[in-house]
Amino acid sequence: MGKVIRNLWILAESGLTLFSRTIDPIVGPQVFGGLMSALNTFAETLSEGGMSHFELSSVRFTFMKNNHFLFVANSSNEIKTKKILNELKNISKKFFKVYPEEIITNYFKNIRVFADFTNYISDSLEEII
Repeated sequence: MGKVIRNLWILAESGLTLFSRTIDPIVGPQVFGGLMSALNTFAETLSEGGMSHFELSSVRFTFMKNNHFLFVANSSNEIKTKKILNELKNISKKFFKVYPEEIITNYFKNIRVFADFTNYISDSLEEII
């Protein structure tokens, strides 16, 4: 597909950030994860399905839920949302393929197990300059 995702976060249902890859981190990954999870939960109470994306000036945050995990991507708002959602779908498939159920079920013991996930998805992520 191409390197269309600038930043990526994978959140547990609780809001815990299991994995993050950010180019210019402004907020810590756990604070960001809690905020995104809260926003999505709030959106779910207002409309069935929650949020799919929101935009701030020239960037877009796109959300995709899969197996009780929230995949959040940050990209240029010039890239179509559908393209980012397709990329998130591919990333989530890789995530569940790389990390079997027994690792995912016990993630709370050690989230560092997910730290090498960047190696599996580098074809989706913008280069860090």
